[in-house]
Amino acid sequence: MGRHGAVTFKGNPLTLVGDEVKVGSSAPDFDLVRYADGGMQHVRKADLAGKPAIISVVPSLDTPVCQVQTKTFNQRLAALGDTVTALTVSLDLPFAMNRFCGAEDIKAMKTGSDYMDRSFGTKWGVLIDELKILARAVFVLDSQGVVRYSQVVTEVASEPDYDAALNALAALAR
Repeated sequence: MGRHGAVTFKGNPLTLVGDEVKVGSSAPDFDLVRYADGGMQHVRKADLAGKPAIISVVPSLDTPVCQVQTKTFNQRLAALGDTVTALTVSLDLPFAMNRFCGAEDIKAMKTGSDYMDRSFGTKWGVLIDELKILARAVFVLDSQGVVRYSQVVTEVASEPDYDAALNALAALAR
């Protein structure tokens, strides 16, 4: 079951696998992998509980727009400190995500790779069927894991609406 034309890449319509995650719904569960402290670690929805969270989804940290998105959120999230949790999700291998974040001094955002089974992409409705990568998206969850903001960026090569996402997050962090 796909949503054909839900996003485009350089103007070409593409299909997203899975249902759209709607504002007001409980966020789907996930099990991502990250490389930290010398080993592989799981990152699950339960790890975000207790604080408002932002999930920044990118196709690959090896592309310029994804790098800008990650750096921009990292820089602008610094003002909220540890009152929120921030997570970047992609299909990049955990090692590559760790290398990029180390090289770019990304400290405000944790990483989670969906490389194992693409279940985040499917459950969150952001897996691009034709390319087998994740679409660009941003989700904001409240401290109970309810989706309070959602943007699946219509044109994958474009940046998300940083202000709208960060304003939604800041309103929950008060």
